[in-house]
Amino acid sequence: MTGALRSALAFGTVLPAGRDCRVDGRTVTALPVAGVALGAVAGGVLCAGNWLFGSHSLLAGLLTVATLLLLTRGLHLDGLADTADGLGCYGPADRALAVMRDGAAGPFGVAAIVVIVSTQAAGFAALPTGPAGVAAVLTAVATGRVAAVMAARREVPAAPGSTLGALVAGTQSWFVLIGWTAAVAGLSMLAAPRMWQGPVVVAGALLVAAALVVHCVRRFGGVTGDVIGAAVELATTLAVVGLAIRP
Repeated sequence: MTGALRSALAFGTVLPAGRDCRVDGRTVTALPVAGVALGAVAGGVLCAGNWLFGSHSLLAGLLTVATLLLLTRGLHLDGLADTADGLGCYGPADRALAVMRDGAAGPFGVAAIVVIVSTQAAGFAALPTGPAGVAAVLTAVATGRVAAVMAARREVPAAPGSTLGALVAGTQSWFVLIGWTAAVAGLSMLAAPRMWQGPVVVAGALLVAAALVVHCVRRFGGVTGDVIGAAVELATTLAVVGLAIRP
């Protein structure tokens, strides 16, 4: 488990966990732990921003998003942009996969980045201040990493030619997915004013991310690292928005 955690931290963050770690199914299994670490730092930044700029400051929300981007090297956001460009491409699956591997962000990718970053920033800014807000950030970021576990579950194949997809697709059992979902749902109860709200938000975010993965499997023939990154960002964003809802 120590090796899996080191691999997850090395892959999913800029933390000095050792760059010689091999990425495999164990890496994905431990990604929610990396999400908690990222969420703790981001939650601290949000609290500091609210203290400096006032409660529910949009600037604090933007700084929180910027912190997550720096701590992850923009890895998942890049995957979101490539996936959006691939889904927006006309033509067969191999053409769409070629667009995703191109590296340059097209109009669909740029639009996806703008929407996701803006929504996350506004969502973080709308979260409650204090411990509940930190718990909400932890929940949202961890939910995104649980979405990565969901995207690599055993029924999901790797897309043709995908390097990362071939390493992690089909490696996660339902037991692992259900366990992480239950753990994050439990954490979410500290983040929302109503005890049922957090678990419903977590489940809803993961279901929408699962729908994205199913669509990508149909479109591309399987998942790639970009699709997994897109699932992470989508689930994180939906969780932030859901937890920002107040009665």
